[in-house]
Amino acid sequence: MAVTWSDLTQERLYARTTEIEDPGSLLALAPRTDAYAWIRQNEGMVGWGEVVRFKASSVIDASEWWAELAAHVVTQSDLDAPPAGAGFMAFGSFVFDSANSAARSTLIVPQVVIGRRQGRAWRTVIGTNPDAELALPAAEPAVPPRNVSFADGALTGPEWEVAVAVALNRIASGTIEKVVLARDLLAFVADDIDPRWLATRLAASYTRCWTYVIDGLIGATPEMLVRLEARLATSRVLAGTIRRTGDEIGDLALAAALAKSSKDLDEHEYAVRSVARALAPYCSGMNVPDAPYVLELPNVLHLATDVTAVADRGASSLTLAAALHPSAAVCGTPTDAAKATIAELEHLDRERYAGPVGWIDASGDGEWAIALRCGQISETDPRQIRLFAGCGIVAGSDPAAELAESNAKLVPMRDALGS
Repeated sequence: MAVTWSDLTQERLYARTTEIEDPGSLLALAPRTDAYAWIRQNEGMVGWGEVVRFKASSVIDASEWWAELAAHVVTQSDLDAPPAGAGFMAFGSFVFDSANSAARSTLIVPQVVIGRRQGRAWRTVIGTNPDAELALPAAEPAVPPRNVSFADGALTGPEWEVAVAVALNRIASGTIEKVVLARDLLAFVADDIDPRWLATRLAASYTRCWTYVIDGLIGATPEMLVRLEARLATSRVLAGTIRRTGDEIGDLALAAALAKSSKDLDEHEYAVRSVARALAPYCSGMNVPDAPYVLELPNVLHLATDVTAVADRGASSLTLAAALHPSAAVCGTPTDAAKATIAELEHLDRERYAGPVGWIDASGDGEWAIALRCGQISETDPRQIRLFAGCGIVAGSDPAAELAESNAKLVPMRDALGS
C-alpha cells in the first residue's frame, strides 16, 4: 500500500542500495504493471511498485516537496562513490500546461529500482521497513500488440494545416515570433497495451534517445531539458528538423541543407536563447556553442545545441527544469503568447506530452527530458493510446511541409506498435 504524504510525519522511509552483478536487459526485469523505466544505450534504471506518489500542481511545487521528503529518508548503501540515481530516487512526469489540462503531474517513489551506469549495477529497496527483502518478479515476456488501427485525433491532417496557416498569419502580424503546434493520433489494439513491448522496441531502434515508461506515458525522446550531476548542468536543444530519405548520400545533402537553412536556424536560435536565459539565474560559467550540429536519428535529422553550465549550490535538477519549462523548442516565443495560441489552435489536451519527464535522486541530481516521440495509454481503456507530434512554426514555414514533418515524428511510436 502506498504511503501518503500525511503518513510521512509518522512513517520514516528507508532506502537500502546494494551492488549487484550485471542484470542484463533492464527492461526484461520489469513487470507488466506498475513499472517505470529510464533507458539510454543500455544504461539507466527500471523500477516497480509505489511507496509514495505526489500529485504536483507545478514542477517547482514538486521540487519543494522532494527536497523536504529526501531530507528525512534514512539511506544505506554498500556502493563506494555511487553513480547518480543509485539510492533514494523518484520517477516523474509533468503536464505541459497545467492551466489547460485535465491531467496531473506526478512524482513516484518506487519500491524497487534496478540500475546500471558507468559499468556498475545496483538494486535499491525503498519502504518503511528497513529490513524488507523484496524478491525480483518472475520474468514475464513482453506481449506485442495485435490488430493495430489508427484514427485521427483532435484534428485531421488538413484541419491541422489550417491551424498552421492561422499561426503563420499571426507571426506575420508580429503577434508571435514562433509557436509549436502539436497534433495527436489515436491507436487502438485488440488487448491491453504492454508498455514494455513499446519501450523495448524504442530502446533498440533509438539508442541515442532516452526511452521512458512512467505512469502510462511511453516514448523515446532526443531532447534533454536538463541533466544535473555533480553541479554540471547540461541542456540539449533541438529545433529545426528534416525527414531522412534512407539514402546515405541523400541524407548527407539534407544535413548540409538543414545546417544552412535560414528558417531552421532562426527556429533553433529562438530555442537556444530561451534556454540560456532560463538557466542564467541559477548557473554560472555557461557555455553556448556558436553554431548547432546535426543530430542524426533513424527517421529524422535535427539541428542540436548542447548548452552547459555550473549550477549554483542548492539548485536541484527539478529547480532547473522548472526554470526551463516550457522552452521555445516546445512552446514558442514569446512564451505566454505562444501558450495562448497553442491552447486556441490545437484543440487538444497535450497532457504530459512536451512536459518534463525523468528522475531525481536524494542529492537533487537527475535527468529531465522533454516528453516527445511518445504516447499516453488511456486510463479508461488500456487498449487505446494517444500518439503526439509537434512542429515549430516560424516565418517561412509551409503547412504541408510541417504536416509531413509531424508524420515523420510519429514514426517511432507507430513502428513500436508494429505499423
